[in-house]
Amino acid sequence: MIKKALVIGGGVILAGVLVVGSNALSYLRTATGYVTDAAQEAVPIEFQIDRARGMIQDLVPEVRKNMHVIAKEEVEVQRLDEQIAAGRSKLDKEKEQILRLKADVASGEPVFTYVGRSYTAAEVRTDLANRFDRYKTSEATLASLREIRNARQKSMTAARGKLEGMLASRRQLQVEIENLEARLQMIAAAKATSDYQFDDSRLGRVKSLVSNLRTRLEVAEKLVNAEVYYHDEIPLDETAPENIVEQVTEHFSLKTPEALIVRK
Repeated sequence: MIKKALVIGGGVILAGVLVVGSNALSYLRTATGYVTDAAQEAVPIEFQIDRARGMIQDLVPEVRKNMHVIAKEEVEVQRLDEQIAAGRSKLDKEKEQILRLKADVASGEPVFTYVGRSYTAAEVRTDLANRFDRYKTSEATLASLREIRNARQKSMTAARGKLEGMLASRRQLQVEIENLEARLQMIAAAKATSDYQFDDSRLGRVKSLVSNLRTRLEVAEKLVNAEVYYHDEIPLDETAPENIVEQVTEHFSLKTPEALIVRK
């Protein structure tokens, strides 16, 4: 009973350790992802752009490698074309000779003469059979060469397509990097303009001084006017003229009371 309890308890503990270990591993991976993302965000964009440009430059050896593969395949395909052409020409000649011997054997003649030498019908028939076997073997070999040539042509076409795609992607990436660099320069210029602040403290002090001077002058002018027009007693130095009424009448040409009447 105790052993069974120990086994069960051990299983529970082991399961708990596995669960905790699995959770810890998951947390560790998540934390690692956060750290990686934070590290990438901390790297300056200028550095990342230079890094991308360097990675594009590193594609040059791979491009040259593919070019070498394509050039090699072109040479092999050309060589196979030459072999196939030569084999086809040879088979055409052998076919012509086989058909000639076949016609001779079919004629029923007992003896045949070729290049000044005589051969019996049995010898010609044996030579015809041997030639026909070699012809079929050469024909099969030529068919195999055609298959090899087609396979290499297909491989070369695929390599060309891969190279063209790589070059097109490389050019596109170069354009995108140039675009990113231009946008980065625009952002830097806009940021520099928005962050720039003119030092107008001296200008403000001059404006304040001019305003104070203007106020003081206006106050001084008002004080002068107050001293001229306001008195605490009647001035005695200058007396009012006794004939003030006559002077006003004369000035406005109102010599008689009839002149004051407005004529209709």
